[in-house]
Amino acid sequence: MSLDRALAPDPYDLLPPVPSFTVTSSDVTDGQPLDELFVHTSVGGKNLSPQLSWSGFPDETRGFVVTCFDPDAPTGSGFWHWVLVNLPVTVTDLDRGVDPLPDGAFCVRNDYGERNYGGSAPPPGDRPHRYVFAVHAIDVDRLEVTPDASPAYVGFNLAFHTLARATVRPTFQVRG
Repeated sequence: MSLDRALAPDPYDLLPPVPSFTVTSSDVTDGQPLDELFVHTSVGGKNLSPQLSWSGFPDETRGFVVTCFDPDAPTGSGFWHWVLVNLPVTVTDLDRGVDPLPDGAFCVRNDYGERNYGGSAPPPGDRPHRYVFAVHAIDVDRLEVTPDASPAYVGFNLAFHTLARATVRPTFQVRG
């Protein structure tokens, strides 16, 4: 089996541009490898979501959506690791392994088929994968989606409601 393929584009480079704001983390750093705390149990990790904080979003923000997407998965469509919707505007920080979720917030099914954070688990020997953690500031209190929505459907709704976006892009690789 060969995993040779073109480098996938960053997904947010393909969407209409929106302003940015700041996302920080005590757990993940842009361009740096993820700690095993944040990778999937199938590759020896603890499967915890990282701590995230954000600030500087537009005044008209009414809520947030947090996502994690791997554009480098050898699927042709990437891999959704986390889609956390309907965070209230008062929530600007998520603890490591956030549990319980803030009132009104929920996760839609990720590409593992679970309604939670699913850590990194690229194929052994594949190049380092990028994990795009994004906080989307939205212009509505809540997206009109249910826990049964697909990540793509949430993304479609975000296209019409995102005021600004903040991202951090750590990496991870499983040595072959």
